[in-house]
Amino acid sequence: MFGLDPAILAVMIAVTLFAGFVKGAVGFAMPTIMMSAFASVLPPQTALAALILPTLVTNLIQAGRHGIGPAAQTVRRYRWHIGAVALFILVSAALIQSVPQSLMYLLLGVPITGFAVWQLSGRPLALPIRHARRAEIVTGVIGGLYGGISGIWGPPLIVYLLSIGAPKAEQMRVQGVVFLMGAVVLTLAHLASGVLNAQTLPLSALLVVPGLVGMLIGLRVHDRLDVAQFRRWTLVLLILTGLNLVRRGLEILTD
Repeated sequence: MFGLDPAILAVMIAVTLFAGFVKGAVGFAMPTIMMSAFASVLPPQTALAALILPTLVTNLIQAGRHGIGPAAQTVRRYRWHIGAVALFILVSAALIQSVPQSLMYLLLGVPITGFAVWQLSGRPLALPIRHARRAEIVTGVIGGLYGGISGIWGPPLIVYLLSIGAPKAEQMRVQGVVFLMGAVVLTLAHLASGVLNAQTLPLSALLVVPGLVGMLIGLRVHDRLDVAQFRRWTLVLLILTGLNLVRRGLEILTD
């Protein structure tokens, strides 16, 4: 099916189910988990294509969970970050064939890991209000640049939200809205680039189902987490995400 060994397809479905669960519980890391696993058994561009539709649909649910009104307010509040992500996903998607992915993974993974370890050590990094807008734009640019190439643009936003101390419900909603905007742009960009095509679209569509099932289970867990638990698990997952990006960068570099 889809030109894949049935065993590989079964693994992809299981990975997507787990990634959806994590997405529901803490609001991010779905494309990171999927890309990490898929890239081990598929060509990088096919791996990227496979995660696009599940990411798009689950972000739609996350963004709208509290209603259209709060989602619209989030768009207005974080418009600079959203605009930067959208613009630079388009820029970097056009460069997917020429940018060295090893360097991109390393430049993203090392500082993210360092930030999360620093936060977990009990020394939180708080952004002065006068610098918040600048940080919002810069993290959007960084997320967009990485997103068009790897399908991963969430970690810089998580760093920003943690550093300004965003409440749990707001963080989940902001992640959903920003990720949804980025997912729409990513989908359109790779329909144009050819990454999403007649061969990869059906595979990506199939993976929407386990992604949704996993997310619904994860949302039940999320609702039981208090603020401290949510923040702690977010940081732990951010560390794992950063370390995995470093691993992937070194792996590509030494191939």
